[in-house]
Amino acid sequence: MNDSDRATADWIGDGWGGLAAMLVALPSAIAFGVAIFSPLAGSLAAQGALAGMLGAMALGILAPLFGSRSRLISAPSAPAAAVLAALAATFTGQGGDAATILVQIALIGLLTGGIQIGFGFAGIGRLIKFIPYPVVSGYLSGVGLTIIGSQLPKFLGAPAGSGLLDALRTPSAWTWQSMVVGGIVIAVMLFVPRLTRVIPAAILALLAGTFAYLALALIDPSLLTIDNNPLLIGELHKGDAGFGATLEQHWLALRGLGLADVIAVMAPALTLAALLSIDTLKTGLVLDTMTSSHHDPDRELLGQGVGNIVASVIGGVPGSGTMGATLVNLSSGARTWRSCLLAGVFSLLAMLLLSPLIAWVPIATLAGILMVIGARMIDRHSLSFFFTPDTRLDFAVILSVILVAVFGNLIAASGVGVALAIILFIREQTRSSIVRHRIEGHEIVAKRTHAVQEMRGIEREAGDIVVFELQGSLFFGTASQLQAALEPEADHRKYVLLSMRRVQSLDVTATHVLEQIKDRLEQHSGFLVFCDIPKGLPSGLKMKRFLKETGVVRPTNSAFTFTQLDDALEWIESQEEGAASGSEAAAIELPAMPFLAGCSAEALSALSAAVEIRLIKAGKKVFKAGTDGDALFFIRRGLIKLTVPIHKKESYHLATCGPGDLIGDMGFMEVGRQAMDAVALIDADVYVLPRERFEVLAVDHGDLSVALIGTLAHNLAVRLHAAITEVQVLRG
Repeated sequence: MNDSDRATADWIGDGWGGLAAMLVALPSAIAFGVAIFSPLAGSLAAQGALAGMLGAMALGILAPLFGSRSRLISAPSAPAAAVLAALAATFTGQGGDAATILVQIALIGLLTGGIQIGFGFAGIGRLIKFIPYPVVSGYLSGVGLTIIGSQLPKFLGAPAGSGLLDALRTPSAWTWQSMVVGGIVIAVMLFVPRLTRVIPAAILALLAGTFAYLALALIDPSLLTIDNNPLLIGELHKGDAGFGATLEQHWLALRGLGLADVIAVMAPALTLAALLSIDTLKTGLVLDTMTSSHHDPDRELLGQGVGNIVASVIGGVPGSGTMGATLVNLSSGARTWRSCLLAGVFSLLAMLLLSPLIAWVPIATLAGILMVIGARMIDRHSLSFFFTPDTRLDFAVILSVILVAVFGNLIAASGVGVALAIILFIREQTRSSIVRHRIEGHEIVAKRTHAVQEMRGIEREAGDIVVFELQGSLFFGTASQLQAALEPEADHRKYVLLSMRRVQSLDVTATHVLEQIKDRLEQHSGFLVFCDIPKGLPSGLKMKRFLKETGVVRPTNSAFTFTQLDDALEWIESQEEGAASGSEAAAIELPAMPFLAGCSAEALSALSAAVEIRLIKAGKKVFKAGTDGDALFFIRRGLIKLTVPIHKKESYHLATCGPGDLIGDMGFMEVGRQAMDAVALIDADVYVLPRERFEVLAVDHGDLSVALIGTLAHNLAVRLHAAITEVQVLRG
């Protein structure tokens, strides 16, 4: 297929996808508009239908133009209908007139769009999706039940403005024709998808309800009257004022609002913006999964915000990305974002051409469609959470949000949802252990050789040392757990080491606990030692600076920080020995080195003649990792630290060697590049034996060769054993 044929196929697929999506979205948009406007007055149902169509048109055209250019269909949605219908009923109950309430609803939609644009620029699009599932589930279920409750009086044919309880208490006010029409619509919505998906169920339900009403009109001719007929939507344009004049009046009313009016509706606008954003992003995630694509959530919010602003300005209903219409768009052949734009254009054409026919749509038909949509929003799967102890709290969260939404209002439910989201976060943080590993001192192999420190000394120190590898969040929710882990160690340990590599957050409450532990250690000359401190936490907090600013670590107290655990252990050993002060260790001449004790006098004399002595200043390297080198180094005086570079400035401490030790084994054995760094901790002298001279000595002095090779093998075995032991301890 060439480019021309491919472009033609794309346009055809987008055309069918946009048309099918419009056929799904438009009936629901009309129903949502009627649901919002019906609490104001029965005569405003027709204006609500028009508002739904205007919202579908504005969102359909503008959201894809300014959004992320995905195949996401945007239209008036259930969360918008639930929130705005509840507000309309509340404002009516407070005695507000219909004209003022309509302007307030438009202002809420206008602010909602502006807030969504702010969300997009602030990058919140990537964060909203992290709201816990129980909160979203409870809210959507509450919205679904709210929609069912608001539409049930219309399904029963109760007088306009009747609430749910009033309608249920007065069966005499029910209209049997309305219930018949609504029942047929619900049946079509439920059973048609089992038979065919070629034509959207909402379209067939809309047609079935309208034809059922007309069939009933054969029995009762009074049903054929449009004027003042509470069972029908009615004419979309009434009176002398045309559509343009109506828009002009609406715009002038919005311009007349002041700051006080904006402040009065800011809370519901924030609620609606969050709900519509969540609904859009949730649908976008499903779309990405189905199409193996990735949309830009922040730009999507920008497009939604622009669409909702324009929809509100022209008198339409705000909305979001809709799941049903998006899935129909994909299944009908849509290939690009143009399908979404075409869906908006088709909504405009339908509004211009089909307005007279929409007047004959029964309100019970729209009520039946909305009741099925509301029922499908209820997360029935979450009921199973009650029967599992581990998820019972999640069920309680879902139930709480539902109850507040149904018996209170959706705005209060959103506040409860946010509060419970915080509780859920704290619960999850407190349920996980902040101690990843606890390591006894005797489990950590000392990195100093026998020449530097006797094993008896190591064992004596080991009982004074404990290492905690911490993880997760150290905050007020886990502070008690931190205190319970460290307090038992504070009274009988001299060194409590805290590895902070895996810590994700740190707050003042946790640092207060650490300061208490430090004070208890200080009472018996103990030390609190921090190591593996990350340069910056995910929140941007600089942990080392924070510990100093909060008073936990100060130059004169008993708490210290080190870059790595090995550095901290080295410091502890130096504290015990006094080596860290730079004290000179006794020099050992070559013939007196322990591993050469079995060599002949001739061999030692030949070795002394073959080596050359080299002075290494403190801080300088004997050899460097990655450089060529195959010589052996006999330490005469000083301390040499062997490290393996890991990442940037980080390294792994292999050993600290002193007088009488032999180093350079790996470079010598492999005859290649050095694998480690050897740094003088204090001024040192080393004897250097190049490999070529060793090979000459090995020919004449076999005992010397055996002694040196045996020592090298022993050193490698000891370091391998130490590394294996440390891996076992750290991996737990």
